[in-house]
Amino acid sequence: MNNNDILKIAMQQSAIDSNCDAKDFLSMENKIVISRLHRNARKYLNEAFTCNLVSYGSNIVASVREDLIDVVEAYLVKYSIEHCFETPNMHILNDALQEHNLRICFMAEYFLPDMDRLEELPCEYETRVLTQKDFTDLYISEWSNALCKDRKELDVLGVGAYDNDVLIGLAACSADCDTMWQIGVDVLPQYRRKGIASALTSKLAIEILSHNKVPFYCAAWSNIKSVRNAIKSGFRPAWVEMTAKSKEYVAKMNL
Repeated sequence: MNNNDILKIAMQQSAIDSNCDAKDFLSMENKIVISRLHRNARKYLNEAFTCNLVSYGSNIVASVREDLIDVVEAYLVKYSIEHCFETPNMHILNDALQEHNLRICFMAEYFLPDMDRLEELPCEYETRVLTQKDFTDLYISEWSNALCKDRKELDVLGVGAYDNDVLIGLAACSADCDTMWQIGVDVLPQYRRKGIASALTSKLAIEILSHNKVPFYCAAWSNIKSVRNAIKSGFRPAWVEMTAKSKEYVAKMNL
């Protein structure tokens, strides 16, 4: 796969998730579509979007509940693409959504591998490729970014770093959809700043590609450590998303 192949696959999956056409992300004009939950959507999407904005840089595709079309359209018309995903403009959308018992909940940046830069980075510790059977005893807080105990069945592949047979770092991926596997990584505090995270991330990305799947990586904009790891590991920013959820959902997350 080359970079164009990988980007095309990512847009096709975003189109499935958003209930639109992949070419919609290449338009110079914003597009609003009615959200529908597709059977091939990312596995952690268990209901249709209420309001989800996606941009690959050229425009914004908004997948929304039908009664929110006018609200979202007014917002997209008023502000530029970049400013729609940040404060202070974002408050305008959030205020309008609150009248429908909704609030902005998730904001994230997604990364795809740059095939011209991706290579296995060195690690001073032993690394091992792991499969699902190796994860059984690893669903603990130390590895909560790499593995998800609520969706164990999706954790399919990983790379661990070991110091005298003690696991000190773990990158693992979840089979979030048929074509793309998402990478998460953890390193024990006393072993950080040694290049372990990037070594594991890059090696796992190559392993994923060997399975004919596209590796992808997600980070909050403010998580500088994670963003730096993505870039060092051979990934580049590809798209951004902003998602609204019910006020009750947001309140529960804030407990």
